[in-house]
Amino acid sequence: MQAWRVHRNGEPSEVMELEEADRPSPGPGQVLLEVRAANINFPDALLCRGQYQVRPPLPFTPGVEICGETEDGRRVLATPALPNGGFADYVVADEAALLPAPDALDDAEAAALHIGYQTGWFGLHRRAHLQAGETLLVHAAAGGVGSAAVQLGKAAGATVIGVVGGPDKAAIARGLGCDLVIDRHSEDIVAAVKEATAGRGADVVYDPVGGDAYAKSVKCIAFEGRVVVVGFASGTIPTPGLNHALVKNYSIVGLHWGLYNTKDPAAVRACHDELTKLAAQGVVKPLVSERLPMADAARGVQRVADGTSTGRIVVLPAGGAR
Repeated sequence: MQAWRVHRNGEPSEVMELEEADRPSPGPGQVLLEVRAANINFPDALLCRGQYQVRPPLPFTPGVEICGETEDGRRVLATPALPNGGFADYVVADEAALLPAPDALDDAEAAALHIGYQTGWFGLHRRAHLQAGETLLVHAAAGGVGSAAVQLGKAAGATVIGVVGGPDKAAIARGLGCDLVIDRHSEDIVAAVKEATAGRGADVVYDPVGGDAYAKSVKCIAFEGRVVVVGFASGTIPTPGLNHALVKNYSIVGLHWGLYNTKDPAAVRACHDELTKLAAQGVVKPLVSERLPMADAARGVQRVADGTSTGRIVVLPAGGAR
């Protein structure tokens, strides 16, 4: 089979190599899956760089989520067992963690429903307790993680403000349903949020960026607001001033979705059932901006690493438009 392999850490376009490899063999409790679609996530770039919280031994295959097919023909969502990730023709995954692919979504969309939407749902509902009528501020609203949060925020009845970088991404965020879009390249985020909320600020901030995005967020957070720390795509990890959180009376909550797989797997399945219903109703639909053949996977991972992509880029190992 074909698989992208990383033999040394560095930029994805420089260290990912497409090679012939043996099919992985399932261990106890695992199943072999044919990969129908593999979604590209920012952690794939971090894996290539050696900067992710999990560092698989070299060489490894990146690709943290897929839509695959079991040997008995079931279409499922899975997080492949590293070091044999999803940018390959076949993977192995834990059978107990497989989730049925929603019938309402094609393979590429289904692959993109898993981690990003689970992260959004747990972040907004379990960690921030977002309520209908509240104001949600989403950073990187046109990206893969942000676009999921925008759709889930609207589904929850929130007013959604999306922050993006540039007019093209602003147009995408509006199309996703944002009530207000702020272009951080040309607008003052803090002033725009305060103006839109009559000075109150955002009740919930969804931040997969960190750095300056976090710093701006806590300047326009509402009384009893909640900042959900999802990731650090900017490359800068904030150092929160707890005195500031105390004086302004807001909460900073972290979200590591992967922990739910081991700490509360029943909650993951319940979340998937809810997401499947929302997909069937057309309320959520992953924004798949590109569908790439296997040969272009490294280029796609590099675009996500550089922050130039929108929505989700998905690799189709068979090369078809599934």
